[in-house]
Amino acid sequence: MKKHPVNFFPASRRIFLIRLGLLAVTALVSPGASAQRIFSFGDHSHFNRPGNILIADQFNNRVIEVEPNGKIIWQFGVGPNDLTDRSVIGVNDAERVGDLTLISGTGLAPFLDSALPQGAADNRVMLVDSNGRIVWQYGKFQVTGSAPDQLNTPVQSTWLPNSDVLITDQGNNRIIEVNLRKQIVWQYPGSNTNASDQLNSPNSAELLANGNILIADENNNRAIEVTRRDKIVKTFTAGGTIFVLGFASRLPNGHTLLTDSGNARVVEVDANDKPVWQFYTDTDPLSFPAPQPSHAVRLADGDTLIADQINNRVLLVNRAGDILMAYGLPLASGGSIGDNAGDSNKNTQQGINWPYDAKVIGDFTGLTPPFGFGRGFGDSGIRR
Repeated sequence: MKKHPVNFFPASRRIFLIRLGLLAVTALVSPGASAQRIFSFGDHSHFNRPGNILIADQFNNRVIEVEPNGKIIWQFGVGPNDLTDRSVIGVNDAERVGDLTLISGTGLAPFLDSALPQGAADNRVMLVDSNGRIVWQYGKFQVTGSAPDQLNTPVQSTWLPNSDVLITDQGNNRIIEVNLRKQIVWQYPGSNTNASDQLNSPNSAELLANGNILIADENNNRAIEVTRRDKIVKTFTAGGTIFVLGFASRLPNGHTLLTDSGNARVVEVDANDKPVWQFYTDTDPLSFPAPQPSHAVRLADGDTLIADQINNRVLLVNRAGDILMAYGLPLASGGSIGDNAGDSNKNTQQGINWPYDAKVIGDFTGLTPPFGFGRGFGDSGIRR
């Protein structure tokens, strides 16, 4: 059983150690290789400020960092019309690791775009610096598979306190933990061959403070908590009401936050799977009928940040269900999918396109902090 000690080095020290490790791995794997520059721009004096928001702008093939007012100050990826490895195609997930950014690209599914009947594969998990250079990568552009250094629709990744990366390899129905040398050191289902314990299109995986892994098992309509010995110890379904689970995270109070995509809601359940709070993203009369919110995270101040995918917006809501901020073009009367989409490089209020994930920089409430700071994994120690 692999142990995962929590590291309490200051973030700057941890990043320094990570960079040393990445340099060593790069030299080992491909001597003389140089990091690849993709694309970045903006006011770097505002880069990586706690309180800024990192958005996986899915069909704009980019990750953007925005200030609380929606101004875009950093971007990775060229844009919606670029389908080369200079962009991250169909990006689903991003998180900030010190001053680096961990990004999961998933490509475009066949027939999603009439101009691309075969789709566009981009099965990469990448760690990039502030200048848009890839400093580490697992998986390959235009390659789909399950062999070493191959992935199939990696929808989400989590940087672990031991500097391994937990990857939700959706198309292969597995969760894998990969070290910087690109070795798989753990996976689920792994040794578990029980039919009822297998995954069906998993959507996320987070390391919990107790060492277990919380998995959003999308098409099994459940979140499961599994041990390192591949045993399911808890299951969450919001009393059997979940339909297509997008994301799951463990909150500081022991509750679990579930993104119930098929029901267009975010629901918080207690330790007994009883719903104690919920928010629906389709109540606006201008909403798309099935907006499929994909990711939701609870913030340190109690608000919730929601990637309201097909409505082309990111919402910040409070416990009372009030929308405090909406990032993206307003919903259009009589509109259809894409009518309020946009790809501005100036401000999210001029449009984003199917945002799949959004997180506040410096706030790992409910998530796995990359450096293990705070007394428990549920609390980042950051207050906004």
